[in-house]
Amino acid sequence: MRDLSHIKNVIVKVGSSSLTDEHGIINDEKMLKIVNQLAYIKRKGVNVILVSSGAQAAGMGVLGLAKKPGDMPKKQALAAIGQAKLMEHYENLFNIFDQKCAQILLSHGDFDDRKRLMNLENAMVTLLDYGVIPIVNENDTLSVDEIKVGDNDTLAALMVPVVDADLLILMSDIDGLYDDNPNDNPDAKLISYVNDVKDVEQYAKDSSSKVGTGGMITKLGAAKMVNAYGCDMAILNAAKFNILCKFMDGEEVGTYFDGHRVKELSAKKHWLKYRSNVKGQIVVDDGAFAAIRDNHKSLLPKGITDVRGDFVVSSVVEIVSASGQVCARGITNYSSDEIKLIKGLPTGKIESVLHHKDYDEVVHANNMVVIDK
Repeated sequence: MRDLSHIKNVIVKVGSSSLTDEHGIINDEKMLKIVNQLAYIKRKGVNVILVSSGAQAAGMGVLGLAKKPGDMPKKQALAAIGQAKLMEHYENLFNIFDQKCAQILLSHGDFDDRKRLMNLENAMVTLLDYGVIPIVNENDTLSVDEIKVGDNDTLAALMVPVVDADLLILMSDIDGLYDDNPNDNPDAKLISYVNDVKDVEQYAKDSSSKVGTGGMITKLGAAKMVNAYGCDMAILNAAKFNILCKFMDGEEVGTYFDGHRVKELSAKKHWLKYRSNVKGQIVVDDGAFAAIRDNHKSLLPKGITDVRGDFVVSSVVEIVSASGQVCARGITNYSSDEIKLIKGLPTGKIESVLHHKDYDEVVHANNMVVIDK
């Protein structure tokens, strides 16, 4: 039996295939099975945050469409129509268990902007204090490539630091992580426990679901994110009877990714690595690249050879080699225009060139996270 007594806040992500019928239309019976299990967890005294797909599927049902359209404006319209219907389904079903819910629609910009992120954190804490189950989804109606999260596995992982979650559960149409594709190999074995995501990355496969967007690659990416924050993660098959209740009661079902309750990254560095959008790149020479990557040194103007993109002070940038290899992400103390003027210079000449010098470092080590080799 697994010991989950430390779990206080749990995020449950439910994929489209777990909410829809064979035609991709929202199915109330499937939804009720999910809601029943979420209510069970809530009654155990655990805070529940639901990340739910299904808006476009609900929109298809409202309009009577047989298949999802291919062009983006129609998909966005479906999401707008379906999100209201999806929440109506959830509200009616949660009412059966005397449980209140709330809708939260997000884009990547809400995680990228520190002020908006703080507002999100405050709102989520208050909802949980009220005993309400927040239902989170990406704002597909307005999201474009620049601010799009892309899939709800990643969105759920991004929510972990927001609510200080102890556990993320990804519910989909697969039993968990296998050592090979079980659809092709009948001898494929389910991996029930993962100590380190790096040990199982070779088993990642793309999605085979006709409805969802997140395959095993995105799920392992989510595991990396949440484990780095000290949060556990699990993959469960939503089609299995009461699978969520069994898991929360300690049964060894699905695949469990152990976060070891150890935060490898501080909240700031976790935000830098996983939740911020890069506004540009600073190109450095080999010496600066090695000093940052191997010894986590600050970036000084002398090691800079070029600047890519236009950005202002306090933007998140990548620090890269001439060939484009990334060694770190950080918050810059100078704008792109200023860096172009002081690149390659010793720190003693910054003030004479810019007529001001607030920092010796272009990116300080305290505001930098090194990217894995």
